[in-house]
Amino acid sequence: MEIRPTEIPDVLVIQPRVFDDPRGFFKETYQRERYSAAGIDCEFVQDNYSRSASGTLRGLHYQIEHTQAKLIQVTKGAVFDVAVDLRKSSNTFGKWVGVHLSEDNHSQMFVPPGFAHGFFVLSERADILYKCSDYYYPEHERSLLWNDEQVAIDWPIDVGQEVVLSEKDRQGIPLAECECF
Repeated sequence: MEIRPTEIPDVLVIQPRVFDDPRGFFKETYQRERYSAAGIDCEFVQDNYSRSASGTLRGLHYQIEHTQAKLIQVTKGAVFDVAVDLRKSSNTFGKWVGVHLSEDNHSQMFVPPGFAHGFFVLSERADILYKCSDYYYPEHERSLLWNDEQVAIDWPIDVGQEVVLSEKDRQGIPLAECECF
């Protein structure tokens, strides 16, 4: 596998080896020793599977307690996956990084604790599988406003395209008002 840091060095893009042949393909999506040797030394305790329709934007979510590292991959379709640094002591605080993840490129994104995470669906539908290093605690979940002007994420949304949001994501909090790390 190949691991590349992003503009925020703690957020990583992982390119697993994919073995293609006329029958299809095989890839190893996670192997603890190999990922640990590459600096992703988490004990993942929960796997989540999400399916979303075209134009859906989920996020930007984080847990203020029981923070979660996430290892994200797309098994069907394509998304623009985003991580926002919410660590006040970081020199990249308030900055974001976005990566295209798809069933075709097989890429994964590792998001460490201390980041808000979200994605925008680029295909007709997208199936996302992600590992978490801690359990989900709804009482500790927070939502950073997806279109906060201070963060200024350059979402790949076409002019006039409807963005499908949950009520919780519509009510996200601007960075200036967020509980941060």
